[in-house]
Amino acid sequence: MSRTVWGIMYVVSYDIHSDKIRNKVAKILEGYGVRVQYSVFECRLSQRQYEQMYEKLVLLSMDTGENGIRIYHLCGKCEKGIKVIGNAENVLNPEEEDLFVV
Repeated sequence: MSRTVWGIMYVVSYDIHSDKIRNKVAKILEGYGVRVQYSVFECRLSQRQYEQMYEKLVLLSMDTGENGIRIYHLCGKCEKGIKVIGNAENVLNPEEEDLFVV
């Protein structure tokens, strides 16, 4: 049975040299998504949630110099094409019946 999944999938990755700022970025992202690699999160968000997350990241990273945060929006077709090799425990799986996103 097919069902509509709430929210849009974003992949957020970062390369931040400062431990202090890197930890703050990770803490923000933990509130919006699931860590799938050390510096990569998958976030299924409403437009409002995305805007809130984006604003927090921008404010935090304004003076980070060489550091970078990348946000990729995945369309539904692209999301269906995600392939995972290896441990996929933390990946958001829209097919799971008990998936609940707040």
